[in-house]
Amino acid sequence: MNKKTNKIMVIISLMGLLILTGCTSNQNGGQLKKESERSGSLKDSEKKEIAMELVSSAENSSLDWKAQYSYIEDIEDGRGYTAGIIGFCSGTGDMLQLVKGYTETKSENLLAKYIEALEKVNGTDSHEGLGEAFENDWKAAGEDAEFQEAQNKIRDDMYFNPAVDQAVKDGLSILGQFIYYDAIVMHGPGDGSVPYEESFPGIREAAINKAKYPADGGNEADYLTAFLDERDKVMKLESAHEDLSRTIAQRKFLKEENDSLQKPLEWEMYGDPFKIDQ
Repeated sequence: MNKKTNKIMVIISLMGLLILTGCTSNQNGGQLKKESERSGSLKDSEKKEIAMELVSSAENSSLDWKAQYSYIEDIEDGRGYTAGIIGFCSGTGDMLQLVKGYTETKSENLLAKYIEALEKVNGTDSHEGLGEAFENDWKAAGEDAEFQEAQNKIRDDMYFNPAVDQAVKDGLSILGQFIYYDAIVMHGPGDGSVPYEESFPGIREAAINKAKYPADGGNEADYLTAFLDERDKVMKLESAHEDLSRTIAQRKFLKEENDSLQKPLEWEMYGDPFKIDQ
């Protein structure tokens, strides 16, 4: 082999190495991007705002979740009154805990006088001792900044933080964290207010029996699909929750591989279109 041929062979080898290195770099870049998305947190202010808007579209048919502090009605789901920014219920204990917490920080308030009645109706769909007077006082209290803060605190302490923390332990992306959060809002944290198998931890346990979560070596899309399948089964048990718009929207984001809930987000909720684009 002459010197010229040898030089050409060296150049070809170097080009091949550069191409291979470039491919490897692109693959690693893609993997790093995926890992970066997975390590993000729904607790980041922008992502948390998205989560609040998504839940509000389901709970109140509006993206303006901050306008829901005064919301209250009985949606006839067997849980008594549903009220506030994530649907605190008189029949499941979180409304009672909310009013008690509010009263601890502000003893003189419109709702303190209903604590005894809320204790009596807890676990039922009864309005005894509440009724129209309670509804009117709740709506008025919803304008109080301290009551709004009390709602935010219960939301975070009972639902948002536990759901996100568990999702992070399970190795889930921001989308997975939101899927957990929306489930715990509707089905409860497993505090006995609903049968365990119909609660968030019960649904998660059923899903784990079908697929491994990422932290246990599983594929996230497969695991979240199993989780949503199990949640659908629970939702269909109640006529008030048998519309699967919430999980259909989440499956849409999953299919789009929008692991980080990047805007724009488009979905339908109970037949109404919604979009977050800014």
